[in-house]
Amino acid sequence: MRWLMVPLGLALAWVAFTMSPLWSLYDLSQAVRRHDAAYIESHVNFRTLRLSLVRQITAAMRVAAEADSDLEARDRQRLGDAAYGLALALSESMVTPETVIDLLANGWPDKLDLERPSDTRPEGLAIRSVGRLLPYYTALEMRGFRAVVIPIPPEAPRGARTRIRLRLRGLTWRLVDIEMADMLRDQIAAKLGRAMARAKIGATGGQEP
Repeated sequence: MRWLMVPLGLALAWVAFTMSPLWSLYDLSQAVRRHDAAYIESHVNFRTLRLSLVRQITAAMRVAAEADSDLEARDRQRLGDAAYGLALALSESMVTPETVIDLLANGWPDKLDLERPSDTRPEGLAIRSVGRLLPYYTALEMRGFRAVVIPIPPEAPRGARTRIRLRLRGLTWRLVDIEMADMLRDQIAAKLGRAMARAKIGATGGQEP
C-alpha cells in the first residue's frame, strides 16, 4: 500500500495548489467591497489589462462593422482602421483602480456612462463567506501551473459573465486580465460606432461624400 502514498500525495498537493487562487480571489473581493484602490493598484497588472481591453474592444468593433449591412465597404474599412485608436483611448479611461473596482463590483463600468440592458441585474465579485468560494472553485479553469481563469459570477449565463485571469507571481496570484461580458463588449462597440458616425456626419456637413 505504500506505493499508493506517492500518487495520493501528488494528487492532494495538486488539489491544494488549484485551491490557492481562491484565497487571492477572496482578498480581491473584499478589496472590491471596501473600494480599496490601493490594494487593487498593487495586485493588478494594468499593462496587460490595458492591452487585453484594447484587443477585445477592437475585435468587437470590427465584428459590429462587418455585421452592419448599411455600411459601405469603404466605410467598413475606415471603421476597422480607426478601431484600434478608439479602443486605446477608451482603455485608458477604463484601466484605473476605480474603474476596475466598478467593473468587478457589478460586472458593469457605471462610470463610463454605458446603458445597461434593462433585463439584466447587477452581478459581480461578491464573496461574503468562505463557503461561497465553492462555486468559483468548480468553475475555474487552470491554464498550466501559473494561470487560472475564473468566471464571475460562476452561475451566470456565459454571455453575462465577466472572466478574470489570475497569474502566479512568486507566491501571489495577481489579476492580469478581465474578459468583459459579451453584452458589455457589444455596448462599447455600439457606442464607439455611433461616435464615429457622428464624427463622419459632422466632417461632411451632413452630406454624403
